[in-house]
Amino acid sequence: MTRKNEEDRSLISVLRGAVDGAEEAVQRALRQVPAEPRVREGGTVLSIGNGIAIVSGLPGVGAEELVEFPGGVTGVAFNLDPGRVGVIMLDEAEHIASGDPVRRTGREVDIPVGEGLLGRVIDTAARPLDGFGPLRYEERWPIEREAPPIMARSPVTEPLQTGLKVVDALIPVGKGQRELILGDRQIGKTAIALDAMINQAGRDVICVYCSIGQQGADLARFIGQLEAHGAMAYSVVLVASGDGPPGLRFVAPFAATTIGEYFMERGEDVLVIYDDLTRHARAYREISLLLERPPGREAYPGDIFYLHSRLLERSTHLREKSGGGSLTALPIIETQAQNISAYIPTNLISITDGQIYLSPELFRRNHRPAVDVGRSVSRVGGKTQLPAYQAVTGDLRLSYAQFEELEMFSRFGTRLDEKTRDTIERGRRVRKVLTQPELQPRTIPEQIAVLLAVTEGLLDAVEVEDIPAAEARVREAVTGALPEICRRIEDG
Repeated sequence: MTRKNEEDRSLISVLRGAVDGAEEAVQRALRQVPAEPRVREGGTVLSIGNGIAIVSGLPGVGAEELVEFPGGVTGVAFNLDPGRVGVIMLDEAEHIASGDPVRRTGREVDIPVGEGLLGRVIDTAARPLDGFGPLRYEERWPIEREAPPIMARSPVTEPLQTGLKVVDALIPVGKGQRELILGDRQIGKTAIALDAMINQAGRDVICVYCSIGQQGADLARFIGQLEAHGAMAYSVVLVASGDGPPGLRFVAPFAATTIGEYFMERGEDVLVIYDDLTRHARAYREISLLLERPPGREAYPGDIFYLHSRLLERSTHLREKSGGGSLTALPIIETQAQNISAYIPTNLISITDGQIYLSPELFRRNHRPAVDVGRSVSRVGGKTQLPAYQAVTGDLRLSYAQFEELEMFSRFGTRLDEKTRDTIERGRRVRKVLTQPELQPRTIPEQIAVLLAVTEGLLDAVEVEDIPAAEARVREAVTGALPEICRRIEDG
């Protein structure tokens, strides 16, 4: 028995020594492995042109992985076909030719984020465009990120004031909402976004403006207005120019959303404006057709709806346990000949929480902003409005719609009774009050005072052409003589 115990102990000792030796060998091998293994897998360029490269090799490349060409030129692996990879170029590639090497990087497309981006103008690759020196940032985040889960979201109940009477009173926007701005060319879509950004001064809202394919002169004018009104101090402008590769326009809105999410996850409120997603959809269509993906309706790829829904689903209002921040999206799209039933407008109308529709007829009649109240809607509605708005504008939307119907009926020359004539006359004054010069957002007390005056009939005796002067006197009287009431209105 004793001899057997000795043999067992001896066997156990040998086994323990073997295990210890193996453990030590494993630890020694692990210490020799670098902390961040470099991906050495490479391939070869088969063809390149129009912002698209076809590459052979790279058998282990992942979808949307960043790949690198000679000279530091980068691209995104997009099509993973047997034996070849379709790459979207993110840089100009005039000097890249067939036969050039390409290698994997092992990382996703990312963007710098942090407080250092405030006040800066950058491109999609985070290169400064404003001449203010190198970019300062805390981290780099991937541009493709999962949307916050449902349980991390909070109801949209806080208003995001745009400073525009027609929007704040009749089509309110809440923090965390996705409100679409649509209309034909050159009728003031970007002007609404600009006023909304300027109006966030002193409201602790970070603004991110994403310019997609705009002309340089228009963009320079927009940035100049932001600087003139002090809005660049709390804004980031991300530019994807129209003369660059389509891949930059494709990734631009995702990069802008990631910049906004950095602030949202730190408990701040963020406003992101995509100007505009029509050009973004066209860039994606161009890329998809060059990569020989099957076209669908209006030649757009079938997943264009999923692309935009994936982008806009990242806008939300977080619960306090998740930080309490919010990201509000104002996507802009362009319609052709007022056709809101086209493919991209119908997609985005179904994705968003409402739309602000701008009418060419109202624009030609000098009603600015040319918001068509009848076709515009906010599905969040009065839940985000301050009590003062609800008290003053409760039935304004319905009465305004009735006025428009009566006005159209009156054009046929039919005799109208006195009550109908009074309704039409007041409606014309309401419409005049809802017009507003560009770059002059109004404070909440000023809006409430003017709207109360017109809905209560205090401006009925004033000629329509004299309404702007009367409105100015009302604003001056309220802000100058009733500061306590103004404070109570803003406090809700």
